[in-house]
Formats: sequence, structure tokens, C-alpha cells
Amino acid sequence: MQTKILLDEGEMPKRWYNIQADLPTPMDPPLHPATGKPAVPDDLRHLFPMELIRQEMSTERYIDIPEEVRDILTLWRPSPLYRARRLEAALKTPAKIYFKWEGVSPPGSHKPNTAIPQAYYNREEGIERLATETGAGQWGSSLAFATSLFDMECTVYMVRSSYDQKPYRKSMMQVYGAECIPSPSEKTRSGQAILARDPDTPGSLGIAISEAVEDAAAHENTNYALGSVLNHVCLHQTIIGQEAEQQLAAVDAYPDVVIGCVGGGSNFAGLSFPFAGAKMTGKHPDIDIVAVEPSACPTLTKGLYAYDFGDVAGLTPLMRMFTLGHDFVPPAIHAGGLRYHGASPLVSRLARDGIVRPVAYRQNEVFEAAVLFARTEGIVVAPEAAHAVKAAVDEALRCREAGDAKTILFNNSGHGNFDFSSYEAYFAGKLVDYEYPAELIKESLARLPVTG
Repeated sequence: MQTKILLDEGEMPKRWYNIQADLPTPMDPPLHPATGKPAVPDDLRHLFPMELIRQEMSTERYIDIPEEVRDILTLWRPSPLYRARRLEAALKTPAKIYFKWEGVSPPGSHKPNTAIPQAYYNREEGIERLATETGAGQWGSSLAFATSLFDMECTVYMVRSSYDQKPYRKSMMQVYGAECIPSPSEKTRSGQAILARDPDTPGSLGIAISEAVEDAAAHENTNYALGSVLNHVCLHQTIIGQEAEQQLAAVDAYPDVVIGCVGGGSNFAGLSFPFAGAKMTGKHPDIDIVAVEPSACPTLTKGLYAYDFGDVAGLTPLMRMFTLGHDFVPPAIHAGGLRYHGASPLVSRLARDGIVRPVAYRQNEVFEAAVLFARTEGIVVAPEAAHAVKAAVDEALRCREAGDAKTILFNNSGHGNFDFSSYEAYFAGKLVDYEYPAELIKESLARLPVTG
């Protein structure tokens, strides 16, 4: 009847798992935004330290975690794996539900798993300041936390809708010493251009990325840091799935279903990639890996698999991924961290190849599942993580109907302690179940960049 499965600090993984080593064919290369030719390491030197560029392009199966990084990660890692017995009982399901609880980190989500190594590698190359964007604020809080530990400065461009909805995330960034700016802003040319066209825009992650990239490129002491999407970010997050494998092995279990929410794709990748590797190599070929996104921003379920920019202004390299178009501006839903027009190239590749199965949910059904989870397991989850809760509930109900005792594992990627305005809106019946119109997606996709 064990509820928590814990690992000792000495059992924390010493290497990150690189799923590129187990892909049947290599990834399509990123393209230079100006020439359209495959990007080379020097093309990225104005944004990233060389070690992160190396990790971005590496096909080594494992990459060592620096000792200084591992030492900081022990502030909250290994994170606990929980058996959701009370949720199982409420659903009357024969399924076993486990969740990896990433809300134990100081900023309250999985994001520090990559913020710490990114700040470390930048510090090692003499960078003094990092510029970044954030949606709901988990990434901005995490990078602010990381830079404070390495005595660096941090500037965060926060999507305006989330800046207004989640003021305490801004306060957390300030506690850690970061500057938090609502995006789009007047501080950058790309922000000024957006505001000139639409002064009332809710903003988007694509817009905020443009501002952060422009800021970094304009200052020699500053690099850019991204909290999701890129290969090296997904790599750093695989510490989650590797821990989960060890914890499940301790109770002689292995998941039949693995679930994570997807915005850019980092927390989903972090949990699922070790299991996706086992699926592709034939060790566990039948595992069902589910990627959950909001129906208001249906990148994997309704997007196009194509080369596109990672930002609105077209400053980033072109990446082949599922996209809704780089100038796509989704509605101001409460799962602000999932409002991104594209998905990680690695996650997109797995979705295209049928290794993972994407699904989309509306806001109200997601919050209904989150409330059930809080009333059974006691944890109030972030709106982003609630998407994974909803999928786990649905899988457990299917098991009840079929009498199937499957093992379900999902990533509970962060707490909702700063998201009570979202829950308040849900209880007041003010959440809109928005599905982005197909014709608007079609219009946005028509403006994709032309590549050879």
C-alpha cells in the first residue's frame, strides 16, 4: 500500500538520455533564417554557449550531467513518484495510476531541470545575463531561480495575458532578482511592430521569443535561453523519465500508458523519451504514449508538419515541426504555458512517426479533472499539468469499462498555487471552451516560410 516511491539522492541519474541516438533516421537539420541552408554551430553562437549547441546536435545516447549541476538538482531531486490510490478508488477503476510530481522544485515545476544546466553552461563561457520569454511564468521563475544561484542577471519577457492573469509569478521572478516585462513591449523593435498593428494583443510565446532573441543578439554579455522545444532542453528533462523507470522498477511495475501535456514539449519529453526509446528499440513495443494539448492551440492534432520559425519575427532558425504558423496568436486560455504555435522537433517527429499519440481537450473538462484530482489526491495542479490529469482520468475510465488493469503513468509537471484566478473563473462558469477555427489555422499556415 505504498503511496510514495522515493529514491536516494545518490540514485539520481548521472547522465541525460538523448533520444536522437535511437531514432531510425536522423532529424532534419535546423535551417538558417536568412539563407535557408542547414545551420552550423557558428550560426547559433550569438544565442547559445558552445556546449548547448553541441548537445543540440549530438546523437550520443547519453551525455554526462556536470557535478555542479547535479549538486544543485539535489535541492529537490529525485522527485517523488506517487501512486494515486484515492483517485483510482474514486474512479472505480482496476487501473493503477502513478504520477511523477515535479511541483517539489523551488519554483514549483519541472522547468529548473533545464534552467540550472543552461545557466551553468552560460556562466562557464563568461555570459553575465540571460534573456528569455515565459508563458504562464513557470519557465521565467525557473530561469530567475537558476541565474540567482550563478550570480547572473535575467530578463524575462512574459506573455501579456499571463502577466495580467498571474501576477505572483512576476513577483517570484523579482524575488529571485529577475526583471519581468509584459510582452509585447516597447523595449524591442519586434515588440513595437506588434503593438503598432494590434495595441490590445494578448501576446504569444512566439512574440515573446522574438523580443528575447532580439535582446540577446543586441548585447555582447547576454545569451538567449529557451525553456522548451529545443533538443537540449528536452535532453535535460529526461532525468524525469529515468527516475520514473527506477521508481516503477522498485515496485516491479512498467507503464502501459505514459501521458504528458504538450506546449513546446519539454515536460512531455522529459517523462516520455526514455519510454519512447524503449518502444522504438523493441524493448516495450506496445506502450501507449499520449501527448495532450489544448483544443484552443491544437499544434499536434491540427497543425502541419513543416519547416517554420520558432518566433513571430522570424529571428530563430527554421525547424521542422508540427506548427500552426509562426504568426499564430492563440486565445488567452488559462493554460498559458501551452499557448505555443509549434511543438518540439523531436516530439513532432515522434508524433509524425506514430510513436506518440496526440489528443486535445477543452478548458472546462480539464479543470473538472483537476478539481477531482485535488479532492482525491490533495494537490492543486497548474492548468497545464491538468491536461495530463484529464487524459489519465479518461484512460482509467476506459480501463473500468474494459475491466483492464493497466498501469498508467503521467507527469504532474507543476503546482497551481499561483493559478487560483483560473480556478475561480472555472467555478464562476466563465471559462470558454474555445476551439481555434480551422479557417484561421489555414490562413496562418498559408504564411509559412518557403524552403527548398
